[in-house]
Amino acid sequence: MGGMVQHIDSKEVKPEVMDTQEEKLRKSLLIFAAAFMTFAVMLWLAIYWMMGLNFSSNVPLGYQAVSVASLIYYMRTRNFEVLRFVQLTLFLFAPFIMQWSIGSSVTSSGVALWALLAPIGALVVSGWKESIPWFFAYIVLTAVSGFFDFYLGSGTATGIPMNTIGVFFALNFAAMSSILYFLVRYFVVETEKIKIQLDQQHALLAEEQKKSERVLFNVLPSNIAERLKNSQGLIADGYADVTVMFADLVNFTQLTEQMSPEQMVGLLNTVFSGFDELSEKYGLEKIKTIGDAYMVVGGLSRERPDYVEDMANMAIDMLDFVARHPALVKRNLGIHIGIATGPVVAGVIGTKRFIYDLWGDTVNIASRLTDDARQGHILTDKLTYNRLRFGYLFEPPNVLNVKGKGEMTSYRMIGRVAHADGPDTAGNVYHLPAAGGAPASA
Repeated sequence: MGGMVQHIDSKEVKPEVMDTQEEKLRKSLLIFAAAFMTFAVMLWLAIYWMMGLNFSSNVPLGYQAVSVASLIYYMRTRNFEVLRFVQLTLFLFAPFIMQWSIGSSVTSSGVALWALLAPIGALVVSGWKESIPWFFAYIVLTAVSGFFDFYLGSGTATGIPMNTIGVFFALNFAAMSSILYFLVRYFVVETEKIKIQLDQQHALLAEEQKKSERVLFNVLPSNIAERLKNSQGLIADGYADVTVMFADLVNFTQLTEQMSPEQMVGLLNTVFSGFDELSEKYGLEKIKTIGDAYMVVGGLSRERPDYVEDMANMAIDMLDFVARHPALVKRNLGIHIGIATGPVVAGVIGTKRFIYDLWGDTVNIASRLTDDARQGHILTDKLTYNRLRFGYLFEPPNVLNVKGKGEMTSYRMIGRVAHADGPDTAGNVYHLPAAGGAPASA
Protein backbone atom coordinates (compact mmCIF):
# COMPACT_ATOMS: atom_id res chain seq x y z
CA MET A 1 0.00 0.00 0.00
CA GLY A 2 2.89 2.36 0.79
CA GLY A 3 4.38 1.65 -2.65
CA MET A 4 1.07 2.52 -4.32
CA VAL A 5 0.95 5.81 -2.41
CA GLN A 6 4.49 6.70 -3.53
CA HIS A 7 3.67 5.71 -7.11
CA ILE A 8 0.57 7.87 -7.23
CA ASP A 9 2.26 10.80 -5.51
CA SER A 10 5.36 10.61 -7.75
CA LYS A 11 3.48 10.80 -11.06
CA GLU A 12 4.71 13.58 -13.29
CA VAL A 13 3.24 16.94 -12.31
CA LYS A 14 2.15 19.47 -14.85
CA PRO A 15 4.68 22.31 -15.18
CA GLU A 16 2.18 24.91 -13.98
CA VAL A 17 1.43 23.01 -10.76
CA MET A 18 4.26 23.33 -8.26
CA ASP A 19 3.33 22.14 -4.79
CA THR A 20 4.77 23.39 -1.57
CA GLN A 21 5.97 20.86 1.01
CA GLU A 22 2.79 21.34 3.04
CA GLU A 23 0.60 20.70 0.00
CA LYS A 24 2.59 17.56 -0.85
CA LEU A 25 2.10 16.33 2.71
CA ARG A 26 -1.68 16.90 2.57
CA LYS A 27 -1.94 15.02 -0.73
CA SER A 28 0.14 12.13 0.58
CA LEU A 29 -2.04 11.88 3.68
CA LEU A 30 -5.28 11.72 1.68
CA ILE A 31 -3.89 9.15 -0.75
CA PHE A 32 -2.64 7.08 2.19
CA ALA A 33 -6.04 7.21 3.89
CA ALA A 34 -7.88 6.38 0.66
CA ALA A 35 -5.64 3.40 -0.06
CA PHE A 36 -5.93 2.14 3.51
CA MET A 37 -9.72 2.44 3.49
CA THR A 38 -9.99 0.58 0.18
CA PHE A 39 -7.85 -2.22 1.56
CA ALA A 40 -9.80 -2.27 4.86
CA VAL A 41 -13.16 -2.53 3.06
CA MET A 42 -11.90 -5.50 1.05
CA LEU A 43 -10.63 -7.19 4.20
CA TRP A 44 -13.84 -6.43 6.12
CA LEU A 45 -15.99 -7.88 3.33
CA ALA A 46 -13.82 -10.99 3.02
CA ILE A 47 -14.05 -11.68 6.77
CA TYR A 48 -17.84 -11.47 6.70
CA TRP A 49 -18.07 -13.83 3.74
CA MET A 50 -15.67 -16.35 5.32
CA MET A 51 -17.86 -16.37 8.40
CA GLY A 52 -20.88 -17.12 6.24
CA LEU A 53 -22.57 -13.82 6.99
CA ASN A 54 -24.21 -12.93 3.70
CA PHE A 55 -25.69 -9.50 3.04
CA SER A 56 -25.70 -6.99 0.22
CA SER A 57 -22.17 -6.29 -1.02
CA ASN A 58 -23.30 -3.42 -3.22
CA VAL A 59 -22.19 -0.76 -0.72
CA PRO A 60 -18.56 -1.92 -0.18
CA LEU A 61 -18.12 -2.79 -3.86
CA GLY A 62 -19.57 0.58 -4.89
CA TYR A 63 -17.26 2.28 -2.40
CA GLN A 64 -14.21 0.58 -3.93
CA ALA A 65 -15.28 1.43 -7.48
CA VAL A 66 -15.78 5.13 -6.73
CA SER A 67 -12.61 5.36 -4.63
CA VAL A 68 -10.38 3.74 -7.27
CA ALA A 69 -11.99 5.85 -10.01
CA SER A 70 -11.24 9.06 -8.09
CA LEU A 71 -7.60 8.01 -7.63
CA ILE A 72 -7.23 7.26 -11.34
CA TYR A 73 -8.83 10.62 -12.16
CA TYR A 74 -6.36 12.36 -9.85
CA MET A 75 -3.38 10.58 -11.46
CA ARG A 76 -4.45 11.90 -14.86
CA THR A 77 -5.58 15.43 -13.98
CA ARG A 78 -3.79 16.20 -10.67
CA ASN A 79 -7.05 17.81 -9.55
CA PHE A 80 -6.68 17.46 -5.80
CA GLU A 81 -9.90 19.32 -4.92
CA VAL A 82 -12.05 16.69 -6.70
CA LEU A 83 -10.13 13.82 -5.10
CA ARG A 84 -10.45 15.37 -1.66
CA PHE A 85 -14.21 15.95 -1.95
CA VAL A 86 -14.91 12.46 -3.30
CA GLN A 87 -12.79 10.68 -0.69
CA LEU A 88 -14.12 12.64 2.26
CA THR A 89 -17.67 12.05 1.04
CA LEU A 90 -16.99 8.31 0.83
CA PHE A 91 -15.41 8.34 4.30
CA LEU A 92 -18.49 10.04 5.71
CA PHE A 93 -21.47 8.33 4.04
CA ALA A 94 -20.30 4.80 3.16
CA PRO A 95 -19.98 3.57 6.80
CA PHE A 96 -23.48 4.80 7.71
CA ILE A 97 -25.02 3.27 4.57
CA MET A 98 -23.29 -0.03 5.36
CA GLN A 99 -24.61 0.10 8.92
CA TRP A 100 -28.17 0.78 7.76
CA SER A 101 -27.98 -2.03 5.20
CA ILE A 102 -26.97 -4.48 7.95
CA GLY A 103 -29.41 -3.30 10.59
CA SER A 104 -28.47 -1.24 13.61
CA SER A 105 -25.27 0.07 15.16
CA VAL A 106 -25.16 -3.05 17.31
CA THR A 107 -25.70 -5.63 14.57
CA SER A 108 -23.24 -3.77 12.30
CA SER A 109 -20.67 -3.81 15.10
CA GLY A 110 -20.40 -0.03 15.09
CA VAL A 111 -19.18 0.17 11.50
CA ALA A 112 -20.35 3.81 11.40
CA LEU A 113 -17.33 4.63 13.54
CA TRP A 114 -15.32 4.60 10.30
CA ALA A 115 -17.12 7.79 9.30
CA LEU A 116 -15.04 9.66 11.89
CA LEU A 117 -12.26 9.54 9.32
CA ALA A 118 -14.08 12.22 7.31
CA PRO A 119 -13.73 15.13 9.79
CA ILE A 120 -10.30 13.91 10.94
CA GLY A 121 -9.17 13.64 7.33
CA ALA A 122 -10.54 17.09 6.51
CA LEU A 123 -8.66 18.45 9.53
CA VAL A 124 -5.26 17.23 8.33
CA VAL A 125 -5.66 17.58 4.56
CA SER A 126 -7.64 20.83 4.41
CA GLY A 127 -7.48 22.76 7.68
CA TRP A 128 -9.49 23.27 10.84
CA LYS A 129 -12.04 25.62 9.27
CA GLU A 130 -12.78 23.24 6.39
CA SER A 131 -13.17 20.33 8.83
CA ILE A 132 -16.06 21.95 10.72
CA PRO A 133 -18.83 21.10 8.16
CA TRP A 134 -17.57 17.51 7.93
CA PHE A 135 -17.61 17.11 11.71
CA PHE A 136 -21.08 18.62 11.91
CA ALA A 137 -22.31 16.21 9.22
CA TYR A 138 -20.77 13.30 11.13
CA ILE A 139 -22.61 14.31 14.32
CA VAL A 140 -25.91 14.70 12.45
CA LEU A 141 -25.59 11.29 10.76
CA THR A 142 -24.68 9.68 14.09
CA ALA A 143 -27.79 11.22 15.68
CA VAL A 144 -29.97 10.04 12.78
CA SER A 145 -28.50 6.56 13.08
CA GLY A 146 -29.24 6.56 16.80
CA PHE A 147 -32.83 7.62 16.07
CA PHE A 148 -33.24 4.73 13.64
CA ASP A 149 -31.79 2.28 16.18
CA PHE A 150 -34.14 3.43 18.95
CA TYR A 151 -37.40 3.68 17.03
CA LEU A 152 -37.04 1.42 14.02
CA GLY A 153 -34.37 -1.22 14.58
CA SER A 154 -34.95 -4.50 16.33
CA GLY A 155 -31.34 -5.57 16.31
CA THR A 156 -32.19 -9.16 15.37
CA ALA A 157 -32.99 -8.92 11.68
CA THR A 158 -29.70 -10.31 10.49
CA GLY A 159 -29.48 -13.19 12.93
CA ILE A 160 -25.85 -12.41 13.77
CA PRO A 161 -24.80 -13.98 17.09
CA MET A 162 -23.81 -11.57 19.86
CA ASN A 163 -20.36 -13.09 20.22
CA THR A 164 -19.72 -12.40 16.54
CA ILE A 165 -21.01 -8.86 16.96
CA GLY A 166 -18.60 -8.42 19.87
CA VAL A 167 -15.66 -9.65 17.79
CA PHE A 168 -16.52 -7.24 15.01
CA PHE A 169 -16.91 -4.38 17.45
CA ALA A 170 -13.34 -5.05 18.55
CA LEU A 171 -12.14 -5.34 14.96
CA ASN A 172 -13.82 -2.10 13.93
CA PHE A 173 -12.51 -0.20 16.92
CA ALA A 174 -9.00 -1.60 16.45
CA ALA A 175 -8.94 -0.92 12.73
CA MET A 176 -10.36 2.59 13.06
CA SER A 177 -8.03 3.44 15.93
CA SER A 178 -5.08 2.14 13.91
CA ILE A 179 -5.85 4.18 10.83
CA LEU A 180 -6.38 7.33 12.87
CA TYR A 181 -3.16 6.72 14.79
CA PHE A 182 -1.06 6.07 11.69
CA LEU A 183 -2.66 8.96 9.85
CA VAL A 184 -1.87 11.42 12.66
CA ARG A 185 1.56 9.84 13.22
CA TYR A 186 2.42 10.21 9.55
CA PHE A 187 1.26 13.82 9.68
CA VAL A 188 3.39 14.56 12.76
CA VAL A 189 6.50 12.82 11.39
CA GLU A 190 6.29 14.55 8.03
CA THR A 191 5.57 17.90 9.69
CA GLU A 192 8.71 17.50 11.80
CA LYS A 193 10.71 16.72 8.66
CA ILE A 194 9.35 19.82 6.98
CA LYS A 195 10.18 21.86 10.07
CA ILE A 196 13.76 20.54 10.07
CA GLN A 197 14.11 21.35 6.38
CA LEU A 198 12.68 24.83 6.94
CA ASP A 199 15.06 25.38 9.86
CA GLN A 200 17.99 24.32 7.70
CA GLN A 201 16.86 26.57 4.87
CA HIS A 202 16.33 29.43 7.32
CA ALA A 203 19.84 28.91 8.71
CA LEU A 204 21.31 28.93 5.20
CA LEU A 205 19.28 32.00 4.33
CA ALA A 206 20.42 33.76 7.50
CA GLU A 207 24.04 32.93 6.70
CA GLU A 208 23.67 34.24 3.15
CA GLN A 209 22.02 37.37 4.55
CA LYS A 210 24.96 37.86 6.90
CA LYS A 211 27.38 37.48 3.98
CA SER A 212 25.40 40.01 1.96
CA GLU A 213 25.34 42.41 4.89
CA ARG A 214 29.09 42.04 5.39
CA VAL A 215 29.66 42.85 1.72
CA LEU A 216 27.26 45.79 1.98
CA PHE A 217 28.99 47.17 5.08
CA ASN A 218 32.39 46.74 3.44
CA VAL A 219 31.32 48.64 0.35
CA LEU A 220 29.29 51.42 2.00
CA PRO A 221 29.62 53.50 5.17
CA SER A 222 27.88 51.77 8.07
CA ASN A 223 25.11 54.37 8.50
CA ILE A 224 24.41 54.36 4.75
CA ALA A 225 24.36 50.56 4.67
CA GLU A 226 21.78 50.51 7.48
CA ARG A 227 19.58 52.98 5.63
CA LEU A 228 19.88 50.99 2.43
CA LYS A 229 18.82 47.81 4.26
CA ASN A 230 15.73 49.48 5.69
CA SER A 231 14.69 51.54 2.66
CA GLN A 232 14.80 51.10 -1.09
CA GLY A 233 14.33 54.78 -1.75
CA LEU A 234 16.85 57.28 -3.05
CA ILE A 235 19.66 58.01 -0.59
CA ALA A 236 21.10 61.51 -1.03
CA ASP A 237 22.44 63.86 1.66
CA GLY A 238 24.06 67.24 1.83
CA TYR A 239 26.90 67.81 4.31
CA ALA A 240 27.93 71.34 5.21
CA ASP A 241 31.37 70.38 6.49
CA VAL A 242 33.44 67.27 5.77
CA THR A 243 37.10 66.60 5.03
CA VAL A 244 38.03 64.81 1.82
CA MET A 245 41.40 63.25 1.05
CA PHE A 246 42.84 61.78 -2.12
CA ALA A 247 46.04 59.74 -2.06
CA ASP A 248 47.65 58.91 -5.38
CA LEU A 249 50.47 56.42 -5.93
CA VAL A 250 53.69 57.63 -7.55
CA ASN A 251 55.59 55.61 -10.17
CA PHE A 252 52.83 52.99 -10.28
CA THR A 253 52.09 53.39 -13.97
CA GLN A 254 55.71 52.70 -14.83
CA LEU A 255 55.76 49.72 -12.46
CA THR A 256 52.79 48.08 -14.16
CA GLU A 257 54.87 47.65 -17.30
CA GLN A 258 57.34 45.53 -15.33
CA MET A 259 54.87 43.36 -13.38
CA SER A 260 52.49 40.53 -14.17
CA PRO A 261 48.77 41.11 -13.54
CA GLU A 262 48.98 39.05 -10.33
CA GLN A 263 51.93 41.09 -9.05
CA MET A 264 50.23 44.39 -9.89
CA VAL A 265 46.95 43.47 -8.16
CA GLY A 266 48.88 42.04 -5.21
CA LEU A 267 50.84 45.27 -4.82
CA LEU A 268 47.66 47.38 -4.93
CA ASN A 269 46.04 45.07 -2.42
CA THR A 270 48.99 45.53 -0.06
CA VAL A 271 48.79 49.31 -0.29
CA PHE A 272 45.05 49.73 -0.07
CA SER A 273 44.61 47.08 2.64
CA GLY A 274 47.06 49.06 4.75
CA PHE A 275 45.12 52.25 4.03
CA ASP A 276 41.85 50.49 4.94
CA GLU A 277 43.26 49.59 8.35
CA LEU A 278 44.27 53.20 8.91
CA SER A 279 40.84 54.52 7.92
CA GLU A 280 39.25 52.11 10.37
CA LYS A 281 41.74 53.15 13.06
CA TYR A 282 40.80 56.81 12.73
CA GLY A 283 37.07 56.26 12.18
CA LEU A 284 37.08 57.62 8.63
CA GLU A 285 35.11 56.34 5.67
CA LYS A 286 36.79 54.92 2.61
CA ILE A 287 34.75 55.97 -0.39
CA LYS A 288 36.44 54.24 -3.30
CA THR A 289 39.61 53.50 -5.18
CA ILE A 290 40.04 54.92 -8.66
CA GLY A 291 42.82 53.07 -10.42
CA ASP A 292 45.81 53.72 -8.15
CA ALA A 293 44.11 56.55 -6.22
CA TYR A 294 42.47 56.20 -2.81
CA MET A 295 39.62 58.42 -1.58
CA VAL A 296 38.56 58.79 2.04
CA VAL A 297 36.24 61.20 3.89
CA GLY A 298 35.68 62.26 7.48
CA GLY A 299 32.68 64.00 9.02
CA LEU A 300 29.84 62.00 7.53
CA SER A 301 28.88 61.09 11.08
CA ARG A 302 29.51 63.22 14.10
CA GLU A 303 30.68 60.36 16.29
CA ARG A 304 34.24 61.69 16.01
CA PRO A 305 34.18 65.51 16.08
CA ASP A 306 37.93 65.84 15.39
CA TYR A 307 37.68 64.36 11.92
CA VAL A 308 39.99 66.99 10.40
CA GLU A 309 42.77 66.02 12.80
CA ASP A 310 41.96 62.34 12.20
CA MET A 311 42.38 62.90 8.48
CA ALA A 312 45.74 64.66 8.98
CA ASN A 313 46.99 61.86 11.22
CA MET A 314 45.89 59.24 8.71
CA ALA A 315 47.69 61.08 5.90
CA ILE A 316 50.91 61.14 7.95
CA ASP A 317 50.55 57.43 8.77
CA MET A 318 49.96 56.66 5.10
CA LEU A 319 53.25 58.31 4.18
CA ASP A 320 54.98 56.39 6.94
CA PHE A 321 53.35 53.09 5.82
CA VAL A 322 54.53 53.49 2.24
CA ALA A 323 58.01 54.59 3.35
CA ARG A 324 58.48 51.60 5.69
CA HIS A 325 56.74 48.63 4.05
CA PRO A 326 59.46 46.38 2.56
CA ALA A 327 57.48 45.41 -0.55
CA LEU A 328 56.75 49.07 -1.34
CA VAL A 329 60.28 50.29 -0.58
CA LYS A 330 61.60 47.61 -2.90
CA ARG A 331 59.45 48.97 -5.71
CA ASN A 332 60.37 52.58 -4.87
CA LEU A 333 56.69 53.35 -4.56
CA GLY A 334 55.53 56.70 -3.17
CA ILE A 335 52.32 58.69 -2.70
CA HIS A 336 51.17 62.29 -2.80
CA ILE A 337 48.14 63.52 -0.89
CA GLY A 338 45.59 66.31 -1.14
CA ILE A 339 43.13 67.30 1.63
CA ALA A 340 40.22 69.74 1.44
CA THR A 341 37.41 70.66 3.82
CA GLY A 342 33.96 71.99 2.96
CA PRO A 343 30.47 71.05 1.82
CA VAL A 344 29.66 68.01 -0.30
CA VAL A 345 26.68 66.09 -1.63
CA ALA A 346 26.75 62.34 -0.98
CA GLY A 347 24.52 59.54 -2.15
CA VAL A 348 24.10 56.03 -3.47
CA ILE A 349 23.84 55.46 -7.19
CA GLY A 350 23.10 52.29 -9.10
CA THR A 351 20.60 49.46 -8.60
CA LYS A 352 22.63 46.30 -9.19
CA ARG A 353 26.07 47.52 -8.12
CA PHE A 354 25.78 50.15 -5.43
CA ILE A 355 28.30 52.97 -5.39
CA TYR A 356 28.44 55.54 -2.63
CA ASP A 357 30.10 58.71 -3.92
CA LEU A 358 30.69 62.38 -3.13
CA TRP A 359 30.24 65.38 -5.36
CA GLY A 360 31.00 69.06 -4.97
CA ASP A 361 33.71 71.68 -5.04
CA THR A 362 35.44 70.21 -1.97
CA VAL A 363 35.99 66.92 -3.81
CA ASN A 364 37.40 68.72 -6.85
CA ILE A 365 39.76 70.80 -4.71
CA ALA A 366 41.12 67.72 -2.90
CA SER A 367 41.72 66.05 -6.27
CA ARG A 368 43.51 69.14 -7.68
CA LEU A 369 45.70 69.42 -4.59
CA THR A 370 46.71 65.80 -5.02
CA ASP A 371 47.71 66.44 -8.64
CA ASP A 372 49.91 69.39 -7.62
CA ALA A 373 51.54 67.68 -4.62
CA ARG A 374 55.03 66.22 -5.03
CA GLN A 375 55.93 62.72 -3.95
CA GLY A 376 55.75 62.46 -0.16
CA HIS A 377 53.91 65.80 0.17
CA ILE A 378 50.58 66.55 1.83
CA LEU A 379 48.80 69.62 0.46
CA THR A 380 45.72 71.14 2.13
CA ASP A 381 43.36 73.95 1.28
CA LYS A 382 43.00 77.06 3.43
CA LEU A 383 40.03 75.86 5.48
CA THR A 384 41.82 72.64 6.41
CA TYR A 385 44.94 74.64 7.28
CA ASN A 386 42.94 76.92 9.60
CA ARG A 387 41.61 73.89 11.46
CA LEU A 388 45.06 72.29 11.82
CA ARG A 389 47.53 75.13 12.15
CA PHE A 390 47.81 74.97 15.94
CA GLY A 391 48.62 71.27 16.07
CA TYR A 392 50.56 70.81 12.83
CA LEU A 393 53.44 72.51 11.03
CA PHE A 394 53.02 74.00 7.56
CA GLU A 395 55.19 75.73 5.03
CA PRO A 396 54.22 79.26 4.00
CA PRO A 397 51.19 79.38 1.70
CA ASN A 398 51.61 78.70 -1.96
CA VAL A 399 49.33 79.98 -4.70
CA LEU A 400 48.23 77.40 -7.27
CA ASN A 401 46.55 77.98 -10.58
CA VAL A 402 43.76 75.42 -10.54
CA LYS A 403 41.92 74.64 -13.76
CA GLY A 404 38.33 75.82 -13.54
CA LYS A 405 38.91 77.76 -10.31
CA GLY A 406 41.79 80.09 -11.06
CA GLU A 407 44.20 80.90 -8.24
CA MET A 408 43.91 78.96 -4.99
CA THR A 409 46.04 79.03 -1.85
CA SER A 410 47.49 75.72 -0.67
CA TYR A 411 49.51 74.73 2.37
CA ARG A 412 52.04 71.92 2.58
CA MET A 413 52.04 70.04 5.89
CA ILE A 414 55.58 69.34 7.13
CA GLY A 415 55.10 68.13 10.69
CA ARG A 416 52.96 67.55 13.71
CA VAL A 417 53.21 68.99 17.18
CA ALA A 418 53.54 66.09 19.60
CA HIS A 419 51.12 65.58 22.46
CA ALA A 420 52.59 65.31 25.93
CA ASP A 421 51.60 61.63 26.16
CA GLY A 422 52.26 60.83 22.49
CA PRO A 423 55.06 58.84 20.88
CA ASP A 424 56.60 61.77 18.98
CA THR A 425 60.02 63.07 20.03
CA ALA A 426 62.64 65.53 18.78
CA GLY A 427 61.57 68.64 20.65
CA ASN A 428 57.88 67.64 20.84
CA VAL A 429 57.61 67.99 17.06
CA TYR A 430 57.32 65.21 14.51
CA HIS A 431 58.70 66.21 11.12
CA LEU A 432 57.54 64.44 7.97
CA PRO A 433 60.36 62.78 6.06
CA ALA A 434 61.96 65.10 3.54
CA ALA A 435 60.80 64.42 0.01
CA GLY A 436 62.23 66.07 -2.98
CA GLY A 437 62.24 65.60 -6.66
CA ALA A 438 60.06 66.68 -9.47
CA PRO A 439 56.28 66.96 -9.20
CA ALA A 440 54.72 63.56 -8.70
CA SER A 441 52.97 61.79 -11.46
CA ALA A 442 50.87 58.69 -11.13
